[in-house]
Amino acid sequence: MTIALYIDADACPVKDETYKVAARYGLKTFVVSNSFIQIPRSPLIARMIVDAGPDVADDWIAAQVVAGDVVITNDIPLASRVLAKGGLAVAPNGRAFTPDSIGAALASRALMEHIRSTGDITGGPPPFSATNRSQFLQTLDQVISRELRRPR
Repeated sequence: MTIALYIDADACPVKDETYKVAARYGLKTFVVSNSFIQIPRSPLIARMIVDAGPDVADDWIAAQVVAGDVVITNDIPLASRVLAKGGLAVAPNGRAFTPDSIGAALASRALMEHIRSTGDITGGPPPFSATNRSQFLQTLDQVISRELRRPR
């Protein structure tokens, strides 16, 4: 079975880490954005530039993903769509989205959107840290190795 990696790349802080893990496993990686992003020269890495607009990159990724593929994204609705297709989703901070956790993540996102729409200032996420980067590398490696060992 061939696993593909998809990076929701416009604001992804762990592209370089993803390239390294993908190279170790020999996995094709698609870097999806709505603007030009520099990528390493490798036959395993492809740049996909989609039209500008809300959710255009997400829609492209969701249309391509098949069971077993891995998507790197902070976008909770995209993660939900990936999981529904049997794919795997990992946030740049190292949180693996699962069928058991995605409902709570979607509900929390909706609640925070509602609070922001009332004018309350919620402060935003904490700064991205070296610990987040390390956790991401560990989680991505675990997710891929587990998927490669899964019986077909």
